[in-house]
Amino acid sequence: MNVTKQFIKYVSQNIFGMLGISCYIIADTFFIAKAAGAKGITVLNLALPVYNLIFAIGSMIGVGAATRFAILRAQKEEQAEHFFSNAVFSVCLISIVFIMAGALVPDKILAVMGADEEIMRLGEEYTRIFLLFTPFFMLNYIVSAFVRNDNAPALAMMGTVAGSLSNIVLDYLFMFPMGMGLAGAALATAASPVISMLICGSHFFAKKNTVRFLLRKPSFVLLKQSCKLGVPAFIGEMSSGVTTTVFNYLILGIAGNIGVAAYGVVANFSLIATAVFNGVAQGSQPLVSRYYGKGDKPSAGKLLRLGLGTALVIAVLTYAVVFLFTDRLVSLFNSENSQALAVYAWEGMRLYFAGFVFAGFNIVGAGFLSATEHSKSAFATSVMRGVAAIVGCSFLLSYLLGFRGVWLSFVTAEAVTAVVTGWALKRAVY
Repeated sequence: MNVTKQFIKYVSQNIFGMLGISCYIIADTFFIAKAAGAKGITVLNLALPVYNLIFAIGSMIGVGAATRFAILRAQKEEQAEHFFSNAVFSVCLISIVFIMAGALVPDKILAVMGADEEIMRLGEEYTRIFLLFTPFFMLNYIVSAFVRNDNAPALAMMGTVAGSLSNIVLDYLFMFPMGMGLAGAALATAASPVISMLICGSHFFAKKNTVRFLLRKPSFVLLKQSCKLGVPAFIGEMSSGVTTTVFNYLILGIAGNIGVAAYGVVANFSLIATAVFNGVAQGSQPLVSRYYGKGDKPSAGKLLRLGLGTALVIAVLTYAVVFLFTDRLVSLFNSENSQALAVYAWEGMRLYFAGFVFAGFNIVGAGFLSATEHSKSAFATSVMRGVAAIVGCSFLLSYLLGFRGVWLSFVTAEAVTAVVTGWALKRAVY
């Protein structure tokens, strides 16, 4: 199979898998909007950065370890088989912190994120439940990443989609017929990675499986090697959390809870776009790492061009859909028909989504740099995108332009980062 056909196979399957994740996030928001209105969306949006941190850690360790596994396996290095079990042990240890936080101080976490007393009471049980299930969220990233890197991208996609669909069904059952409210939404979300892992885990019993679970003492050295290559995946996930945290802080000061609810609408749709671009980056990663490990740099470069071209097409199509159907998209989550929410979210959708032309380039570019062991460049571009540029632009532009400046800061930050990413890619390829 030639490089282009391999790219289409891996990337299309991974995009569908990532879309599955996005669908259950959208379903969560839709059902929560129906059950708890704008206050429910506010709870979800204030909790999202904590979700992002959990997903980011799982992604960094899972994608990084699987990338290192793919490169070393292509080089026929025996150490390749040590990375899976080390990743599993590592996230189990890290999860203890989140479990303790969920058991003891879920309300305090919401307070730190900006919740008032009413929002804390509404969201305390929701936050507690999803924090207690942290190990499953993180382990799901590891299992799916290794399955995908072990030549089974279709199974990884099936597991992700099945987990997402089950979440949508359970969302409805728990929140409405069973009347569990936001706690039901949290339980439905927690069940998703369990189902996904059960399906993906069947790969480990297949004849073609080359991933081994070894009972070994956790190694910080192996964890560090994994994290170095997983930083772009971490920042890719965490950038949404950083953006959400900063935006929530600024918007609370400008427009209060209704402004945060409006941002919640925009943020949830943006997660779909981000997931698709992550699908392109993570889908092509096993191929890039394989060809790079074999020393076939022309094929790795071709995969980069295919990835960037795909990202550009997706970005243009995404903005076209958002521009044409803004009213309908906003109305899906405005169950109380709030005029203020509709106005804020409408402008936000139109301005914010223009930034994905640059964001797609940055996500795919950072993924390529990581997959080819340019860890310093990958780290620099990822931190620029996920922290430095977005924080600086949001504070400056919100001060100058108010709420509109908050929306425009995403576009500006991604454009600035694209310059840095382009420079790093030019050095890496040529």
